[in-house]
Amino acid sequence: MSKQRTAVVIGVGAVNGLGAAVAQRAAREGLHVTVAGRTASRLAAVVESIERAGGSAEAVVTDVTREDAVQALFDQVTARGTPELAVYNAGNNTPGRLTEMEADYFEAAWRTGCFGGFLFGREAARRMLPGGGTLIFTGASASLRGRAGFGAFNAAKGGLRLLAQALAKECGPDGLHVAHVVVDGGIDGETLRKRFPSFAEEAGERLIDLNGLADAYWFLHQQPARAWSFELDLRSKSEPW
Repeated sequence: MSKQRTAVVIGVGAVNGLGAAVAQRAAREGLHVTVAGRTASRLAAVVESIERAGGSAEAVVTDVTREDAVQALFDQVTARGTPELAVYNAGNNTPGRLTEMEADYFEAAWRTGCFGGFLFGREAARRMLPGGGTLIFTGASASLRGRAGFGAFNAAKGGLRLLAQALAKECGPDGLHVAHVVVDGGIDGETLRKRFPSFAEEAGERLIDLNGLADAYWFLHQQPARAWSFELDLRSKSEPW
């Protein structure tokens, strides 16, 4: 059986969410996309949306914080073909005052937001080199600056950014394009609109467009090796920064 052009996106939830949008964009470009996340029903809905549009996809329920689970994910992906695109999109906002925070809460934020990125990035690099490809990590404004009430989120995202930068310097010369995307602002997707409908309505055009974000990820993947970006920061025209 001939090998397929493949991609893997981890941290896929709602059909109208960033992970799904990136997966859908890759599928439109002819890649078979493995979508990975925690909830089987949500992953199935994303696969259905891709197949309905004429693309090819499969779902894998996995835990980004477990080494054996991440290795098994990449075993399944590479059975079809070495991925040319791998995206780490896992990690949720974890607010809370550090002085009032339980240790396990902080550790859980770090394990999903940073440690999982290490496991995913390591396995991606091991499988994609020496052939190369693109490995992208999703960041946030929290990746760049600390903020009161968000110390756990800051630590996870800041650590992930530096991990990505170190990996880019280690693996770039061997042909793996490692990039980091700072999503600076709320995303106009299902999660925000369901959890905070009043905020989403008030924010309006301040919310970042999903399709624009997905296009940016694909732009990074298409960059020639003599003109790579490590980092893009994306926001709406109305976002103060």
